[in-house]
Amino acid sequence: MPGTQPDFAGRSARDAVRRAVALLDVLLAADPSPDSVAAVLVEHGEPQPRLSARDVAELRAAALELREVFAAPDAASAAEVLNALFAAYAGPPRLTAHDDDFGWHLHVDSSDDGPWGAWLITSSALALANLLADRQSVPGGLCASPSCGKPFAHLGGGSPRRYCSSRCATRERVAAHRARLT
Repeated sequence: MPGTQPDFAGRSARDAVRRAVALLDVLLAADPSPDSVAAVLVEHGEPQPRLSARDVAELRAAALELREVFAAPDAASAAEVLNALFAAYAGPPRLTAHDDDFGWHLHVDSSDDGPWGAWLITSSALALANLLADRQSVPGGLCASPSCGKPFAHLGGGSPRRYCSSRCATRERVAAHRARLT
């Protein structure tokens, strides 16, 4: 019935990619804590996850594998990485609503109660693959700043990005300008 279901407008492939980038940001940092990872999950709509140090280690290993999609130099290379991740982790597609509280959406992991690492890889790979197919280009990249290297997503139009943020881009432009002056 209209009006009885929660608002699921934020559950798009783009939002799943935003979640993946935010998780990679925290997971690829040195020694991420369960609380810092859980905070990112909650920020992106996951209902109060309880993570152990083992869960975080599993998620960190998954983040390292997903980073390779962002490091791909072109769409064909990104597709190759995504296909390898699907072959290693994905099962048959299935629709789930997580006990009717979450709205119907597609999963390719083994179950709603499967391992965190497999969930991160399959949900992120599915969203990244959708972006690649929609745009026919690499769905993201790694920041070109030598002092950064963080993954970022290409979510909008315009020319491809080279930096994860305007802060990194500005820092590099200023450094290049200063180098030309000396």
